[in-house]
Amino acid sequence: MSGRQMAILIGLVVAIGLISNSLYVVNEREKAVLLKFGEVVDTDIKPGLHFKIPVVNDVRRFESRLVTLDAAPQRYLTSEKKALIVDSFVKWRVQDAGAFYKATGGDEFTANSLLASRVDNGLRNKFGERTVFEVVSGERDALMAEITEELDRIALSELGIHVTDVRVKKIDLPPEVSSAVYSRMSTEREREARDHRARGRELAEGIEADADRQKTVIEANAYREAEQIRGEGDAIAAEIYANAFNQDPEFYAFYRSIQAYRTAFSGKEDLLVIDPESDFFRFLNDPMGSR
Repeated sequence: MSGRQMAILIGLVVAIGLISNSLYVVNEREKAVLLKFGEVVDTDIKPGLHFKIPVVNDVRRFESRLVTLDAAPQRYLTSEKKALIVDSFVKWRVQDAGAFYKATGGDEFTANSLLASRVDNGLRNKFGERTVFEVVSGERDALMAEITEELDRIALSELGIHVTDVRVKKIDLPPEVSSAVYSRMSTEREREARDHRARGRELAEGIEADADRQKTVIEANAYREAEQIRGEGDAIAAEIYANAFNQDPEFYAFYRSIQAYRTAFSGKEDLLVIDPESDFFRFLNDPMGSR
């Protein structure tokens, strides 16, 4: 290969290198700034193919899609001076590439650190203005909207970041408070259980007493009715006997004496000491029963 060809080849390689270092691409998912010897000269670079001067210019690209900052749980005091452990997260993206680069050097970790401190201050102030009920349920949505708006304004002016959302994932009581609360809740539940059991025993005793009273009344009424029925039966039987006796007094007397003899002499070992002339033997002494 001749010297001229070698020079041409070297020139082509240098030209290709210069061209490749002079062109850069910014896609739709990125924001970029153009630097000249480290100084920001262009912060509004549109997506597409662009030209830069090698060595003189440098391009720094940043992710323009949403980034999630999952903040560490922090301890905040409410307006009632009650401590809460708050776990939150923030959704943000780069809005002003120039301000973002100047504030963070284009480092996402630095951006998260700076943003986390501002979120912490904002939440601490907002929680300090509200009660536990308000931050937990009463005004939680309004609180999140308010802190998002304020944090977005601060972050955009200071960091070039647009904050789209701030959310509280979980609110807990501190461990020492939780133990006391759970202990108090357990004591309250035990007290309520004892109260319910006492009321149950009182109600059971009342039911048992009422049942015993009803049982006594029912038995008394039943005994009274039984005695009444028995008395009516005895009266009817006596009336029947009287009617039968009046129809044939002699036969009735004879029948009663026969029944008495059968009962008296039913056993072989029976022994009676009776005057033979007594009325008991009148039908044995005389079939007609005459005295």
